[in-house]
Amino acid sequence: MKLISVNCGLPKEVLWHGQIVTTSIYKEPVDRRIALRTLNLDGDRQSDLTVHGGKDKAVYCYQLSHYDYWKAEIRDRALLPGAFGENFTIDGPGEDSIHIGDRFAIGSAEVVVTQPRLPCYKLGIRFESDDMIKRFLESGRTGFYLAVTREGEVGAGDEIQTLSLDPHSVSVSDITRLYVAKKYDARDAAMVRQALEVEALTESWKEYFLEKPTRLGAPRA
Repeated sequence: MKLISVNCGLPKEVLWHGQIVTTSIYKEPVDRRIALRTLNLDGDRQSDLTVHGGKDKAVYCYQLSHYDYWKAEIRDRALLPGAFGENFTIDGPGEDSIHIGDRFAIGSAEVVVTQPRLPCYKLGIRFESDDMIKRFLESGRTGFYLAVTREGEVGAGDEIQTLSLDPHSVSVSDITRLYVAKKYDARDAAMVRQALEVEALTESWKEYFLEKPTRLGAPRA
């Protein structure tokens, strides 16, 4: 894998449906090496820390290959690196080949995959389309978040080297599918139990699955 572009942005106010909204979804490539810290990249900030950012979502990655899909879907605008609010535009495999708990080295930093991205209404703001949220999730092209396990410097062109793969984990695409599923079959329930054992999966996701006991085959209290 390779880091194609490092993208940062600061909070800005925009007008959306007659209201002023503060958002940091507008990211632009930076042309220098930059420090990757526990909570974010230098020069990048999240607007609403109740749902964005934090140590489990320090960096958002989106695959360069997904841009080809969206260029065919969205023909009325140029799509440049950072268009989906990602910090890292990467040349790498899809969500079915990236697993929660996989660990990588990028530049002098080290990171671990923690969860997929669930889009919020600000993605709709970015594309000036309320239905973009649904289209994004249905596409399966969610990208994924990273936690920083060792701070360091990163820059466009860095190789993304595999440090370890979690053999007991589940893929980013499977976690997303399980999250949105209305009900589970036996295989799904087993996969959720497996996911709950993965240390890198964020607590909020574990709590979500645990709050659905009937989905996992447990009796109601």
